[in-house]
Amino acid sequence: MSDSPVLPATPLAARTMTRPRDRTSLLRHVDTIIVWALLLTAPAWLPLVGSYVELGSQVLVFAITAMALNILLGYTGFISFGEAAYFGLGAYGCGLFLKFVGSSTLLAIVAGVVLGTVAAALIGPLIMRRRGVYFAMTTIAFSQMFYFVAERWNGLTGGDDGLTGFTRQPIDLGLITLSLQGTSFYYFVLVFFGLTAGAIAILLNSPLGHTWLAIRENMRRARYLGLATDRYVWAAFTVAGLFAALGGAMEALLNNFTSPQDLFFIVSGNFVIMVVLGGMGSFWGPLVGAAIFITAQDYLSSMTNNWQSFVGILFIVVVLAFPRGILGLRRKRQQVRA
Repeated sequence: MSDSPVLPATPLAARTMTRPRDRTSLLRHVDTIIVWALLLTAPAWLPLVGSYVELGSQVLVFAITAMALNILLGYTGFISFGEAAYFGLGAYGCGLFLKFVGSSTLLAIVAGVVLGTVAAALIGPLIMRRRGVYFAMTTIAFSQMFYFVAERWNGLTGGDDGLTGFTRQPIDLGLITLSLQGTSFYYFVLVFFGLTAGAIAILLNSPLGHTWLAIRENMRRARYLGLATDRYVWAAFTVAGLFAALGGAMEALLNNFTSPQDLFFIVSGNFVIMVVLGGMGSFWGPLVGAAIFITAQDYLSSMTNNWQSFVGILFIVVVLAFPRGILGLRRKRQQVRA
């Protein structure tokens, strides 16, 4: 029996081995290009399909918060029904700043984001050791706590009537002034959506993001490896609260109004539906889910008062047909081909 040397892989074999990975990476870039092409040209094609620019702004606002929830639900594996708490706090922080403090729209956004982030950072240690349904129920409890505070504090929040008396103010950039009306406000929200997407992408590709994925796949094994999993869950909860508050601030500016309903747990359920529709753990899934949900809500509510029933049926059909969500099914096919 002769000892034959092991020949190194030929360049052709090496190219064949790396081709599936390169193809998957290319498809991701193609997805990103398509998404941004549609978003950047939305004010031009939305009227052509019977829609309007304000609806596009609403989709982006909800997509920001749905992407925030996806950090917890899709990448860390913790379901939260309390994201409306930080969404609503961001809205109230922004509105209260414009009404009582100053007329700077950008500083109002900062105020809303800070309020929501601080609340998430303080609540996180109280629930980071909870698991499964106990984690979900605790998030609902805190969300409802903020809801009742906003509903009863009439002197500050306007109570059940909501917070009024503020409007988004133009932004002076020196050479030009952004009016923040119509199309200009859409692109204003799009900038913050882009910042959110970019920041989340950086986080997911960092050691922190890899740790979140490890916790999602096997929390017990991650703990055996010496990782302080509770602290990483706290970090995910706080970061999700930050971006949810940003979405809430955008919501307040969009409507020039906010109310305790923005803090209600049903709003949190809507965000969960968006993430599941688009695909948990899929980067652009929350955007797709938000677009489907908002479009269905806008169209069906103009036809019937029972639009929520039809949205529920749509959700059930999607969950049964696409358990991983719409983009999740496409990602599964890419993995099989790879």
